[in-house]
Amino acid sequence: MAQAVGQYLMKQKTLFACLGLIFISFGSVAKGAENPSIVVQSTTSTKNSGLYDYLLPKFTKETGIDVHVVAVGTGAAVRNAMNCDGDVLLVHSQQREEDFVASGYAPRRYALMYNDFILIGPKSDPAQLAGGQDAVAALRKIAAKGYSFISRGDDSGTHIKERALWQMAAFDPTAHSGDWYREVGTGMGATINIAVGLGAYTLSDRATWLKFTNKSDFKILVEGDKRLFNPYGIMRVTKEKCPGANISHAQTFIDWLTSNAGQTLITDYKIDGKTLFFGNSN
Repeated sequence: MAQAVGQYLMKQKTLFACLGLIFISFGSVAKGAENPSIVVQSTTSTKNSGLYDYLLPKFTKETGIDVHVVAVGTGAAVRNAMNCDGDVLLVHSQQREEDFVASGYAPRRYALMYNDFILIGPKSDPAQLAGGQDAVAALRKIAAKGYSFISRGDDSGTHIKERALWQMAAFDPTAHSGDWYREVGTGMGATINIAVGLGAYTLSDRATWLKFTNKSDFKILVEGDKRLFNPYGIMRVTKEKCPGANISHAQTFIDWLTSNAGQTLITDYKIDGKTLFFGNSN
């Protein structure tokens, strides 16, 4: 009799344990449903500029979807997305973006916004670039006398643009790497800090520069060259390449950003009265 009671109690404990696991599982699912999230592989400039701090709380409040941003250089962001480490890719190298789509990692590229690149440097301006609008001519002046130039050297969108400008100048600065041309392999903010510390020239996206606080005597020296145009694109990864991707919430994020309301929010984001990005999805 005692043995039968013991077996009965054991079965009851097992039943309750199973029910407990079921309730925990349902609770986890319910919690996940209440707090859906996506991962955005992003360029650093959008994060450094404060744009995400401005936009994402509004998006989450409206949709209930949390957004986790991984901010790295464009090259690294593309590689991360190809490794299925994100649901959305937001970068600023159009050729890389189009290659990403052509390789089947995204169904399409959405134009999102744009700003421009600028050449910055110290007030002393030894190469006498101030007021210029020809970025290629400016780089030739820097190279002619070997004035210090800091390159991100990290395969970011900014680095890709810089390499393209040097190519237009018909000059390979890497032959002088470690001398007057220094490749630091850092994000935009850190690169500007190094340039300020060394009194060197560098290429920056305008948004990061406007947000940057340690400007010292540095200023914009060259701007307005159409070759400094800086478009941003956004894509969601495909289920075919990344079966675990959250494409539904990723598409919701893209649709929200490219809507009239989202585009207005992007263009309305300002620092000291200056617009950092201009929406251009329409």
